[in-house]
Amino acid sequence: MSENRQFAHAMLREIYEQPEALRATIARYAQDGRLREDAFGPAGNLLREHKDIVIAASGSSRHAGLAAEIWLEDFANLSVDVEYASEYCCRSTNTKRNPAVIVISQSGETADTLAALREAVKRGHPTLAITNVAHSKMAEVASVSLPTWAGVEKAIPATKSFTAQLVVAYLLALYAAQVRETMPAEEIARRVMAVEGLPALIEVQLAVWEAAAEKMAAKYADAETFLYLGRGIHYAIAREGALKLKESSYVHAEGYPTGELKHGPNALVSEETPLIVLATVDAEDAESALRYEKTAQLLEDMKAQGARVLAICNDGDLHIASLATDVMQVQPVGEYLLPIEEVVPLQMFSYFIAVRHGVDVDRPRNLVKAVVTE
Repeated sequence: MSENRQFAHAMLREIYEQPEALRATIARYAQDGRLREDAFGPAGNLLREHKDIVIAASGSSRHAGLAAEIWLEDFANLSVDVEYASEYCCRSTNTKRNPAVIVISQSGETADTLAALREAVKRGHPTLAITNVAHSKMAEVASVSLPTWAGVEKAIPATKSFTAQLVVAYLLALYAAQVRETMPAEEIARRVMAVEGLPALIEVQLAVWEAAAEKMAAKYADAETFLYLGRGIHYAIAREGALKLKESSYVHAEGYPTGELKHGPNALVSEETPLIVLATVDAEDAESALRYEKTAQLLEDMKAQGARVLAICNDGDLHIASLATDVMQVQPVGEYLLPIEEVVPLQMFSYFIAVRHGVDVDRPRNLVKAVVTE
């Protein structure tokens, strides 16, 4: 980011601050391909002794939890459920499960999430908090606190705090794999080194994404509703992209698993309701390649149907470009890191749609940075 640039809004500045925020957060938990035992503290015992995990969060933080669910399950062989924080306290206590409970919150003060945390403590569950405020109430109440280091975020729509949450969750999953011995040490080191290289990769693409997003916003600003689609871990980013658009621009959007489009939502697809499709791929990951093939098939069907489609795809992917109306491209990375990268152009798309609609993107109506009343 150019230090001399004057940004029109805090949201765009904070999108550009993400490489710095990610570097600071990664440095807190990893160094030179190794996880820092001192940073995770008693999290090791929590992850070693509890196979069941419940994640409670709201808004963007819940979407980070949806990604964390897949990382924790795939890396560490844990069983994970993601709850809406506002629903957790209302769930029955008549269960034989004894999960560890992870709460995620940007502010660490969110009323629904804090209530869920206190309820988990009341039920005798060990707890872990991921927040962007190291001395927040959640950090004080939880058994373990793993803060992000995103810095102050002034815009109400979460950007750098969200990607920092993703990074902490990703590294936590690798740490869980380490203490549970579910992944070879060499693979853990390789994955840690890969995430250490991610901030620089994002940094060199920011200007390209900004130009592309501004162009796409001009083209799609007339849409009344957007349907965001993603498979596997990318579903979490489809949900986040839709939420970012809603809260930033007041344009309705919903996120769905890609394969669910034809189970009802396809009735909405029209000129006024385009699709935003996450169609990235890690060609070296067989499961990622399978998801990509299924997504490409859906895009073929949507092209025949006459749908307007904006796809997020790998740089140079001519196949997806031939099926979608438009594309925004990202540099290839591993399947499990793609969500952290691909959400950034979606943030920029939401920002420019909001600007075109004349919205005060830093302070959308009816919203506050931290919801501190239930």
